[in-house]
Amino acid sequence: MAQDYRRLADEIAAAVADGRLKPGDRLPPQRTYARRRRIAVSTAIRVYGELVRRGLVVGEVGRGTFVRAAPPPPGSALIESAGGATVDLQLNYPVAEGQSELMARELRSLARPDVLGGTTGPAAPEGTDGARRAAAGVLARSGWSPDPDRLLFAGNGRQALAGAIASLVPPGGRLGVEALTYPLVKMVAERLGARLVPIALDEEGVRPEALVAAHRATPLAALYVQPTLHNPLTLTAGDARRAQLAEAIHTCGLTAIEDTTWAFLAPDAPAPLAAYAPERTLLVDSLSKRLAPGLTVGYLVPPAGHRETLAQALRSGAWTAAGFASAAALRWSESGVVAEVAGWKRTDAELRQELVRRALDGFDVRTDPRSYFCWWRLPKCWRAEAFVAAAAQEGVAVTPGSAFAVGAHAAPDAVRVGLASPSHRELAQALDRLAALAARPRTG
Repeated sequence: MAQDYRRLADEIAAAVADGRLKPGDRLPPQRTYARRRRIAVSTAIRVYGELVRRGLVVGEVGRGTFVRAAPPPPGSALIESAGGATVDLQLNYPVAEGQSELMARELRSLARPDVLGGTTGPAAPEGTDGARRAAAGVLARSGWSPDPDRLLFAGNGRQALAGAIASLVPPGGRLGVEALTYPLVKMVAERLGARLVPIALDEEGVRPEALVAAHRATPLAALYVQPTLHNPLTLTAGDARRAQLAEAIHTCGLTAIEDTTWAFLAPDAPAPLAAYAPERTLLVDSLSKRLAPGLTVGYLVPPAGHRETLAQALRSGAWTAAGFASAAALRWSESGVVAEVAGWKRTDAELRQELVRRALDGFDVRTDPRSYFCWWRLPKCWRAEAFVAAAAQEGVAVTPGSAFAVGAHAAPDAVRVGLASPSHRELAQALDRLAALAARPRTG
């Protein structure tokens, strides 16, 4: 009887854990592995698939399967953990100087016993009239403002995204996504049973003709896009591209899930896709990046006719906001704290980008001067996984390009560098270390 593929995967996992297989090591081709173990090629494929699922290896189309820099700890896709490195350039939560004091000032009145009792339960996804009006003010930009009556609330941006996908994509349904996309989308979709379909990108994000072709080949249930400061590529679509994308989703009869999490850093960017196709766009956002991930709410602006379906998805998934967080978000929005902290972070992001320009000058770095991250295509001598492992030895954690690749899309030899979390001094030192590492010829 054929050996159980999970037991074979356990053997390889043990070799990774005890150091016999090191980060960047290449596993034998699946047919070679099958021949050595005297198993069917189909079993070998399942073994390698199980290792990918566990986060131990990454497959690079046309090149092979390689041991990852480190097995991700449980939940790391949710918290973007760096696995204990000295300087964490995976974690990407900006904190403004003095924001805790500003936030605390507005919370004092909520701590009164007569007020606190009304905020300790869950909040309805519809929120209150005041909360919806305040949220509409937070989300408004470039001449666009959402209809407050359409707004819904989730516990955070991740839960907003989960609710959006669950309401639009049935289990087994196909969700179009950027060929390189936010890793959390991959994880949420897998848990909800949605199948991801990579859509080709160009310099402005998703190519409308590629979306139409993918939908015509096998119909999609929905589309996920980040038109402003795309994570990880930092791309921002122009007016014309947004209009073309709106026309494409109309042609296909699709609803787009538009993620505007980082758009607050680019207030001069074009209006969101929701302004071009309001009846075909479900916008998701949150206060996590604007303020802090621990006290936050998620925002959803569904198209007309979809609000109740989305509200039911939020309720059934237990993704509604906590009462206290909702009350706090209302105070921070109405008092101007959200706007003040967001303005500080826009200035801070520009200063950190200047550090990138100084340290990584001469390298192939794609970025935006308003962004809190950059996309670095590595020198030809480096594979991404090997570079991530070597960077960890230097005390710096970065994210390999494979974390963003969808399906059989070739994982690029690139890394995303998050700029938000360390101090300016720590960031400058970490970038210098990475530049020196990349400039060294790789041996072995």
